[in-house]
Amino acid sequence: MTRIAAKFADLKSQGKSAFVSYIMAGDPDYDTTLAVMNGLPGAGVDIIELGAPFTDPMADGPTIQLAGQRALDGGMTLKKTLQLVTEFRKTDDTTPIVLMGYYNPIYSHGVDAFLVDAKAAGVDGLIVVDLPPEEDSELCIPAGKAGIDFIRLTTPTTDERRLPTVLPNTSGFIYYVAITGITGSGSASPETVGREVARIKQSTDLPVCVGFGIKTPQDAAAMAAVADGAVVGSAIVQKLADGDSVETVLDFVKDLADGAHSA
Repeated sequence: MTRIAAKFADLKSQGKSAFVSYIMAGDPDYDTTLAVMNGLPGAGVDIIELGAPFTDPMADGPTIQLAGQRALDGGMTLKKTLQLVTEFRKTDDTTPIVLMGYYNPIYSHGVDAFLVDAKAAGVDGLIVVDLPPEEDSELCIPAGKAGIDFIRLTTPTTDERRLPTVLPNTSGFIYYVAITGITGSGSASPETVGREVARIKQSTDLPVCVGFGIKTPQDAAAMAAVADGAVVGSAIVQKLADGDSVETVLDFVKDLADGAHSA
């Protein structure tokens, strides 16, 4: 059983939804990222999404775009992102880590070499937002063969005609994007999201986690109540952008996690 599957099974046995947190590798610097990562499980985070910075982050809003630029300006690379995972695994061998980013850095690294390196580092899943299902042979299928889950995004516009194309090679969980648009923008009603999650779950046994537009513990609780998990990214990244200490960021994350777990 993969770390991701084991985590969802454990949460289900407790009657809880997952809390998934996103941070950008290298923002504001390598050491701070590692310190935050090391503190996330203790703050209640069930799954860590680690952003790999890229020069053209088309799916990301201003908060995460700026975080990626700061990381790149500081010399962050895909290799160093994997090094962060390796360092994290020295003290935590159970918390799932999902690498989230874009295909170009992986392609430049070499797909086969990347999958070997990612697996060795301790990466459990990938979210690659610019690789559609029609390109599954590029990375999705090889990742599955390497034992790394490939997590697919679905959106309010992923209808019954599109779902059968999206789901077949997806594993780990489904990431439902609650709004149409970029990260950090807008919000969706729990009632609408609940209907969409139920619709998706008619076609898959995978857990469905909801992200985009979740900013407060109340938001996290509301979304976790209608899904298998809540994902928060921009609100956490903004705390780091504001210069908050690691302890302050982790306190904020704990409040979010408590909200999600209260659902």
